[in-house]
Amino acid sequence: MTDQDSQVYRDLMRLKPEGWTANAWAVNAGVSRTVWTDMRRHGNPSRRTLEKLLTAASSSLAEFEALRITDHSGGQTPESRPALAEPSGGAWRAGHLPSLPLIATATGGDWGAPDDQVALTELRLGEIVDQLPRPASLGRDSGAFALTIVDDSMWPRFRPGRRIAISPKAPVAVGDDVIVTLSGEKMTGRTTALIKELVRRTATDVELRQFNPDATFRVDAREIVAIHKVMGELF
Repeated sequence: MTDQDSQVYRDLMRLKPEGWTANAWAVNAGVSRTVWTDMRRHGNPSRRTLEKLLTAASSSLAEFEALRITDHSGGQTPESRPALAEPSGGAWRAGHLPSLPLIATATGGDWGAPDDQVALTELRLGEIVDQLPRPASLGRDSGAFALTIVDDSMWPRFRPGRRIAISPKAPVAVGDDVIVTLSGEKMTGRTTALIKELVRRTATDVELRQFNPDATFRVDAREIVAIHKVMGELF
């Protein structure tokens, strides 16, 4: 690090995954070189950029903000200090929020040709296995839910056993992690889904990427029931 590095960059480097260079961290998180360089020089990263970097580091926005508050707040609390990368400039607010349902999941086999090794996740929509604390960012999203990662197809972004939050309400953009639920033969209360990164979306198909093994593939839009944004890991 140098004296010209932004404070946000300095704080992030305290959470850098062991064994990775700063550039390797950005690459594994899916953050472009331009965005990474701009953040290093000027700070003010977007919330989505922070989520990607922190998820790749097995951390979270809440943990990162807590670290910064401890070091820089001068006694301010999370409720009184503006949160990072919030477009409205508002703070995270304390208050009672309804719990977040954790939907049962299981491995769902492979999608496409067996040699492609594209992993499917089975969602047991009628089976709620737990109720989790709801992040403030999902306070107004009544349809939000959580699920457990059951395979390593998105390693190192998501580890098996980690829980992720899903928002049907949040807008989806290229570069987001998404869950794509699929049509086809259905079991009672169950469906299959792809948890991947969104690469491209057209009226006829959706292009997705998984990381382990690395594969980019297209899904016919006629096979897709819904596409929802993955908001990040829950801790």
